[in-house]
Amino acid sequence: MHDPLLRYKIGISLINGLGSVNAKKIIAYLGGVEAVFKEKKSNLLKIDGVGSFLASNIVNNKVLDKADKEIEFIEKNDIRSFFYLDDNYPYRLKQCADAPILFYMKGNVDLDQKKIISIVGTRKVTEYGKGLCEKLVAEIEQNGHNALIVSGLAYGVDITAHKAALSNKLKTIAVLGQGLDSVYPSLHANYAKEILENGALISEFAHGTKPDKHNFVRRNRIIAGLSDACVVVESAKKGGSLITAELANSYNRDVFAFPGRINDIYSEGCNILIKTNRASLIQGVKDLEYLLSWDIKEHKSKAEQMQLFVNLNEQEQEIVNLIREYGQLEFDLISMKTKIPVNKLSGILLSLEFGGFIKVLPGKQFTLA
Repeated sequence: MHDPLLRYKIGISLINGLGSVNAKKIIAYLGGVEAVFKEKKSNLLKIDGVGSFLASNIVNNKVLDKADKEIEFIEKNDIRSFFYLDDNYPYRLKQCADAPILFYMKGNVDLDQKKIISIVGTRKVTEYGKGLCEKLVAEIEQNGHNALIVSGLAYGVDITAHKAALSNKLKTIAVLGQGLDSVYPSLHANYAKEILENGALISEFAHGTKPDKHNFVRRNRIIAGLSDACVVVESAKKGGSLITAELANSYNRDVFAFPGRINDIYSEGCNILIKTNRASLIQGVKDLEYLLSWDIKEHKSKAEQMQLFVNLNEQEQEIVNLIREYGQLEFDLISMKTKIPVNKLSGILLSLEFGGFIKVLPGKQFTLA
């Protein structure tokens, strides 16, 4: 039996004119997603950011009929839904204020996997860019990093990244700009089938949604938000990959860009990102290892780890093991996963910090010392 609130969760995502930020605000104000559809228009108008047009769309419950049809579709096609208040909503995406209130996934992949990298770039990838992308993905696998590769299934860099992940037996996610009932571009339908066997397709759009241009801008925030870092392979001075890089920066993600010759059109965007300190220069997997601390965490010996954790109590040990598993975690997520109350967790983390077991990063993130 499906979630009894699912029709309301899907319904609110279908309300015309209601973005994810305002949707979250309204749900918080009214105390739950079901309450949104049972509130009077006069009371909705009291909520900051809700005007007459939006209030009318909310009280018009026709979206719930569409939600029922969407439930039929996802159940028939073995598709999972992820609502931002549910436990299964990926923790990285939950940190992003404008992340979709709900999205769908077909396939089987852990969205909270320890290492997730997005790879983006121009649709008109050159042989130089294609080689860089293929080499990076191969090096990730060869160096023992079980990283999940995220991209957008588009021509050029996107499909190169997906194909490289598949050929190197790494899981990959394609984030779509239309509903999960279709594949765009259609020439990539066979690759989409391969991805479903070793990864997943993701979309925030209901089935029947067409691949309109503005949808691809929206899907870029999922590509950026799901990942620990975003790698731009090739990009012109303007393009969707630069939008994704800007989003990744706004989410405090690491951004990397491959440099190119100054007179190459499709290296111009990458060179600008590096020049303006909006991306770190990347030459290969060693740069990822260094800046994401993969090398430090992966190559600690078991003896070192045993010695490090010998004097910890049960809760301290649980926290350290959790941080070690994910590399770094924010305060709220540690509390959620360990079920340790916030007021008590603060003292435990402070003790671990003073003991030299963990260190604090910007944004209330914690990592091993």
